[in-house]
Amino acid sequence: MSLDLAEAPLATRPPATIEAELNYLGPVEGRPYTYTFEPPEGRPRSNIGIAPHRVAIRDLRPLAATASVDREGFAVARGASALRDFSDEAAIRAVYYPESARILQAATGAARVHIFDHTIRRRISGAEDRGAVPRQPVSRVHVDHTERSGPQRVRDLLGEEAEALLRGRVQIVNLWRPLAGPVRDMPLAVADARTAAPADFVASDLIYRNRVGETYQVRFSPAHRWYWLPEMMPEEALLLKCYDSRRDGVARFAPHTAFADPTAPADAPPRQSIEIRALLFHPA
Repeated sequence: MSLDLAEAPLATRPPATIEAELNYLGPVEGRPYTYTFEPPEGRPRSNIGIAPHRVAIRDLRPLAATASVDREGFAVARGASALRDFSDEAAIRAVYYPESARILQAATGAARVHIFDHTIRRRISGAEDRGAVPRQPVSRVHVDHTERSGPQRVRDLLGEEAEALLRGRVQIVNLWRPLAGPVRDMPLAVADARTAAPADFVASDLIYRNRVGETYQVRFSPAHRWYWLPEMMPEEALLLKCYDSRRDGVARFAPHTAFADPTAPADAPPRQSIEIRALLFHPA
């Protein structure tokens, strides 16, 4: 079955608000950084300190039919994937990439969707992301791209086409989906992009062996308005705006993070999820 943008309320439990700790950017010496591999001797993997803040996180389901990547910075899609075996990398690219491209195009009206990678996360209690296989949920408030790294990804990936494409509107949108449900362990929270100010974002280096990427760490603000999709199922997906070249009031960067739901049962199955990252292009 193809994926469709949600047009009607999903099956819901009563609207709820929970309180949970989210890890914001804490004290840091110098420019924040994280290595994606074992760092040089004597250098920590990351110098990013965290500052936990207890915040209200609201049930997104009442907004599921109307939330928009251009207004709130996130949207909800509904529809089961035709793919059943997410351990098959070739099948993910052959089946799941085109499905995801269709839903991203429907949500944004983009003329072209270029999916450039995906990450599968299967949580292991106590394991560190990038220090373990498989990848782990990221329990730190962040945005995957920045004002600088958004256009740079276009140049990195699309070579001679890049400059012409950058003359039009460019977006980077993630599509996040659970592989098993309902998700109770380490669900995803996303902030309404309209409640985050430019001063809340701090550029940080993500150091690979062959390049240095840039992401935003996020400072706490009481203005941030957080949402999550309770009991999320594999038939549901979240779209997250991570970059937009437009500066006319549309959502550009939506902070997000995994978090420990204090209402989750102690025996909740470990979270499993896949996220697709895509460049979206609109003509100049």
